[in-house]
Amino acid sequence: MRAHDTRRDHGGHRMTLSRRSLLATTAAVAATTTAAAAATTGTAQAAPGGHGGRRLRTGFERLVDDGYAPLDGQRVGIVTNPTGITRDVRHIVDVMHADDRVDLTAVFGPEHGFRGTAQAGGSEGRYDDPATGLPVYDTYLKSGQPLADIFTASGVDTVVFDIQDVGARFYTYIWTLFDCMEAARLAGKRFVVLDRPNPVTGRAALGPILHEEFATFVGRQPIAQAHGMTVAELARLFNGEFLTEPVPLETVTMSGWKRSEFYDASGLPWVPPSPNMPTPECALVYSGTCLFEGTNLSEGRGTTRPFELIGAEGIDGSWAAAANAVGLPGVRLREAYFAPTFSKFQGKTVGGVQLHVHDRSAFDPVRTGIALLVTAKRTWDGFAWRPDNWIDKLTGSTQVRTMIDAGADTDEVVGGWEEELAAFRRTRRQYLLYR
Repeated sequence: MRAHDTRRDHGGHRMTLSRRSLLATTAAVAATTTAAAAATTGTAQAAPGGHGGRRLRTGFERLVDDGYAPLDGQRVGIVTNPTGITRDVRHIVDVMHADDRVDLTAVFGPEHGFRGTAQAGGSEGRYDDPATGLPVYDTYLKSGQPLADIFTASGVDTVVFDIQDVGARFYTYIWTLFDCMEAARLAGKRFVVLDRPNPVTGRAALGPILHEEFATFVGRQPIAQAHGMTVAELARLFNGEFLTEPVPLETVTMSGWKRSEFYDASGLPWVPPSPNMPTPECALVYSGTCLFEGTNLSEGRGTTRPFELIGAEGIDGSWAAAANAVGLPGVRLREAYFAPTFSKFQGKTVGGVQLHVHDRSAFDPVRTGIALLVTAKRTWDGFAWRPDNWIDKLTGSTQVRTMIDAGADTDEVVGGWEEELAAFRRTRRQYLLYR
């Protein structure tokens, strides 16, 4: 299978690179990106949250700086949500709509909607945006030819993607990205991805790899549970490895971003990407504790600390004690009691744990999530998996569930995916844009 990436030469002409040529130039691109970042470090004005005078610039900021050159002469549609904002918290749709240098003609909304009015598992439908008058199309749970037909009906030439991800395989916006890339290919559209930071760093991929027979909207393709990539890097991976045929792809990278940095180093405002992702701290634990969606315990939805609070009726302090005894790096577990206002155990007081991460660099969210599953099952006789085995879709196979049921400890469960993870890390490396 061949992949290609559309770029421009010094005269402004588009160039199509084969997959082999693209991979051969990856090192050069990375070196250029690194040099640009170094230059930014040395010359930019200090910004809140920045280090040493360096200021991160998002893909959108760099697109504007370039006068929207990649979109010149194109009718543009954008896939975005409330996280598509500028540093001064204006929505990029409002900014682009008011700028004569770009012809923005349509907006495509994912899960929760373009303006973010829908809860989990919902969207806003088709409507005209009151603020701009632009038509808004619903992409949620649409893929393949039906989604391609929406792109065709919208009349756009280029589809742009700009959504803040949180770094977990089961966070659905990256599969909206995948589906939109495939649909753009079917509809004969260009695809441009504007990059934003991975808020939990891009240091390493962690956790089990999805097995293809467990593919759903919480995992379309075999990537790690915590992928450690930005959306632009994922787009390159999808184009090179997973799409039936590649889409003409252009990525607008960030400058000034380091893979080792957490979101607060970016100086960017945090907008909840979804209703139950209120803070970067929530994103930090999410790739591990979201696994409790596959159990009968509350994952903290309906509280002010979703995915940081986990519990159920009948649990006492023995669970926190057992989890702390595992010796998990970077995190302490506190015995906690809470009453969710919606979702599981609505209005009931439940017992459980709260995660307190004290060393982000040492913290491993996936190992922590597995340890919590193992100890919850051992200390609470009411523990049960969801009857539909949702845990298998979240982890990507039956392996985690069956090993825990067989009495495996945390190290044994984590060791079960190391070979597959190592293979994914090798594949992942060639698509990274920031070194």
